[in-house]
Amino acid sequence: MPHLTSTNTRKQGTGLHTGFGIPGFAHPLVAPAEWAELTRPRTAPLHWVVLNVADGPGSRPDPHCLEAAGRLRNAGIRVLGHIDATYGARSFGEMVSDAQRYLDWYKVDGFLLDRCPTGRTALPEIRRTVTTLRAIRDDAHVVLGHGTHPYPGYAESADQLVTFSGPWSDYRWSQVAEWTADYPPDHFCHLVHGVPGPHLDEALRIARWQGAATIYFTDRTDRGGRTDPWETMPGYWDEIVSRIGTGVSE
Repeated sequence: MPHLTSTNTRKQGTGLHTGFGIPGFAHPLVAPAEWAELTRPRTAPLHWVVLNVADGPGSRPDPHCLEAAGRLRNAGIRVLGHIDATYGARSFGEMVSDAQRYLDWYKVDGFLLDRCPTGRTALPEIRRTVTTLRAIRDDAHVVLGHGTHPYPGYAESADQLVTFSGPWSDYRWSQVAEWTADYPPDHFCHLVHGVPGPHLDEALRIARWQGAATIYFTDRTDRGGRTDPWETMPGYWDEIVSRIGTGVSE
């Protein structure tokens, strides 16, 4: 099947089981139930939650976002600041400035570099950015949001790579890059929208076969690019939490 991994033996992880990476809900005033749900006791782990105030940290501290981030961190949940890399178009200084504001205003635990470039030529600048992020925030958890398989060298520059972000219609026929077998599943994340409820088990199997321990599946769609499918929770949230918590995806 197209989504099977190569025959290489995949490296063992660090004991991290399949869990969620939340790519960022709408503003807490718009989606209060979603943010509240994240701190409710559950059986499935939350690996991280992205805080995206206004396509970044915004121009001034937002008390509602500060409160939401504080509740998550008090619950032991890692909060990542959203930084738009714009496929390499944004400057090093702009991205570091965003990171510093996230730290000053929201005390984040790390960063998601969204729309991260994938090519070899952009790697040195991304590596420089990641090094600086870790210098200004000790133990920063850095996720590179490529959305597809990048040049393999990026895998050495971050804690995790988002190697798929897109619709179910593409994911169910996706193929994994062979070089990913050299890394444990906790190094990779898959974000998939438009996943029908009856296909949840299939989607979880694909993530397992392709070696991605951090996932987020939703039945919401982007309506042809007109809406953000991550802004609200999937209609089957309780069901997928239960499946992952009971080890169905393992």
